[in-house]
Amino acid sequence: MPIRTKQIEQARALAELHVPGEPLVLFNVWDAGSALAMKEAGAEAIATGSWSVAAAHGYEDGEQLPFELVLANLERIVRAIPDLPVTIDIESGYGPSAVEVRKHVRQIVEAGAVGINIEDQQIGGEGLYAVEEQSRRIAAAREAAEDAGVPLFLNARCDVFFHTDSAEHGNTQMDEAIRRAHAYAEAGANGLFVPGLSDLRLIEALCQSSPLPVNIMVGGASSPSQRELAKAGVARVSYGPHPYLQMMTALKEAGRKALQKDH
Repeated sequence: MPIRTKQIEQARALAELHVPGEPLVLFNVWDAGSALAMKEAGAEAIATGSWSVAAAHGYEDGEQLPFELVLANLERIVRAIPDLPVTIDIESGYGPSAVEVRKHVRQIVEAGAVGINIEDQQIGGEGLYAVEEQSRRIAAAREAAEDAGVPLFLNARCDVFFHTDSAEHGNTQMDEAIRRAHAYAEAGANGLFVPGLSDLRLIEALCQSSPLPVNIMVGGASSPSQRELAKAGVARVSYGPHPYLQMMTALKEAGRKALQKDH
């Protein structure tokens, strides 16, 4: 099968896995080795997390990892698991302008990804991009995918809940998230990612009001269960940096035991 035809089929398969009430579960990876482990664990798709990828390369999150390393890492993952859809976290698109986003998304698609996360947080700036500006950036990402001939699954990350305490989450944040969801859908997004939201009542309300399937991040002590999220109507559950943190904790503990001189 031609590479591009296979990529198109994988992009469509990834989209079909987003079913409200029967969420796609993504235990996020950071390199080819962890991607292979998730394949062997039974994953239906592979997703990276930017924090984990950066940490594994010795960098801080926030687009500190050079973009050429992001691409090289993606290419190794795709090469290691050619039979599974791969979606990659590209943070804010590695550039504030729509032109830069379009360029980078085209490179991501050419490297083999069939999905991306792109966030509305201003990397190195203050707060979120205005809805109109982020919509232009999402539209640019969609245009890049269309130019490449791949129906990329564009998961629009909305950070209105992420930088506020969960105790403060309420109608103000919900109204803004719904407003952004409608704008991002019109701009060409396929999904809505709302990290930081853990209140099941608000999650259910967002699922009912969003024109896009909703992605929730779990892993913390206060996270709802997958069963609860499915009942609320969530279509995608991701684990963000938590798999990497669990792996590093286990590695350090094993290392401490091995390095004990009296064992």
